[in-house]
Amino acid sequence: MRLYIRCEERLGICAEILDILVKHNIDLRNIEIDASGEIFLNFPTVEFDEFQHLMPEIRMIEGVHDVSVIPYLPLEREQQEMKTLLRTLPEPVVSIDAKGAVVVANEAALDVLRLPENEVRKKPIKNWVKGFNFNKWLADETPESESVQLQLKGRTYLADIYPIQIQQSDDESLFAGGVITFKSPERLGRQMTAYHKQTGQFEMITAHSQSMKKLIQQARRMSGLDAPLLITGETGTGKELFAKACHQNSLRKDKPFLVLNCAAIPDDAAESELFGYAGTSSHGGEKKGIIELAEEGTVFLDEIGDMSALLQNKFLRLLQDGTYRRIGDEKEYTSNVRIICSTQKNLLELCRSGHFREDLYYRLNVLTLHIPPLRDRKADILPMAERFIARYAEPQRRYIRLSVACQNALQSYPWPGNVRQLENSLLRAVSLVEGDVLEPEQLQLPSFNEGWGFVDESFDGTLDEAMKRFESQLLKRLYPAYPSSRQLGKKLGVSHTAVANKLREYKIGRHADE
Repeated sequence: MRLYIRCEERLGICAEILDILVKHNIDLRNIEIDASGEIFLNFPTVEFDEFQHLMPEIRMIEGVHDVSVIPYLPLEREQQEMKTLLRTLPEPVVSIDAKGAVVVANEAALDVLRLPENEVRKKPIKNWVKGFNFNKWLADETPESESVQLQLKGRTYLADIYPIQIQQSDDESLFAGGVITFKSPERLGRQMTAYHKQTGQFEMITAHSQSMKKLIQQARRMSGLDAPLLITGETGTGKELFAKACHQNSLRKDKPFLVLNCAAIPDDAAESELFGYAGTSSHGGEKKGIIELAEEGTVFLDEIGDMSALLQNKFLRLLQDGTYRRIGDEKEYTSNVRIICSTQKNLLELCRSGHFREDLYYRLNVLTLHIPPLRDRKADILPMAERFIARYAEPQRRYIRLSVACQNALQSYPWPGNVRQLENSLLRAVSLVEGDVLEPEQLQLPSFNEGWGFVDESFDGTLDEAMKRFESQLLKRLYPAYPSSRQLGKKLGVSHTAVANKLREYKIGRHADE
């Protein structure tokens, strides 16, 4: 039988309740006392005649507000909840005391050890675990969480070891042992595969700003189409993440999603990577290209603006009629893939300067998504920052928050590197911070001025060099809208001769190849 007693917090009230139990010769099994004025009793079931006297006597105690029968005590439920959790966990979990002896081993751990619980409890953990010095860890005055590779009964696992700290007072805790969770590389691999599949979904994209919500709506509609998709945006805005999300939201989601970065590999290598090559004496055996390997899936071409002129010609043919040839092969292949491209460059400007084919540009510029820079969607910055902080702090079992000053600093910074810069800055800050609050100085953000770029105390150039840098950036931005020295000179209020000399000096427009 279990009783719930709601009462005021008064010295001696618990003793008076226990005196009544003694008076009725009731053997108390368990008692729980809450500081808020709740007492829970567990004792053997008593006869009804005795019970009907017991309840009024407890209610008559000064300060008792209510007495009722309950099915279980809070601690009983908590213990059963923990047992159920441990029993259903597929990974082995072991708890040890401060001397390294096993206190609890869940069923998954007992299955690996192939031993009953009574032969494992109170035995040293080192009997079965190799590859980690538990004695040294337990002897440390302030043992910290560890992530290590070790062997449990001869099998390799990735293990997280967490200290158990029992709070004695506000500023004092007592070390009482540790908990070890074991994860096999095979299971971890399956989880990582599932995670990577999920990271391509629109739900994984932070979208609190109206511009991002609207962009995701557009992307969802475009993802189901087979026409080429062009994604534009500054570096670090998440163009590949959007490409993956569009693939995962399409009918091709169960087929491959393959990526080629046109700026990361030489031109000749890019061609063979994209289209493959036939077996020849120079290349050796034949090789399938990304286009062929991604059949019925999606090919994502990152930084399409850096694609060579030769590759642009072959790529245009693929877009026009869906056919291509491997290098050194006369056979024609037909492809069924969705093409998604991205660029941080102005393709129209590249067309005007002769670096990008106009007909290819108009083939690609059918469905377009432009991802705004982080500085133009400030509503996304703090939710995104909190997500990154949680991701990097959780493995260390830490809770780190942003101070108000740090929140203001994050929202006022222009973030020239966008989401990638934000993530890297927070990773560094979380790794180095000693407390649980991030301050602005711990972000270590370099000074940045629009039009000038990064400028801080380490700048060692001259004023003339800085002015030339500004001139070059200004002319590069204006030239696509005013593509002649006369138009540009009129816009800037200087002679067309002076502008022509500057364009030649900075290799802008038709002077880019000089």
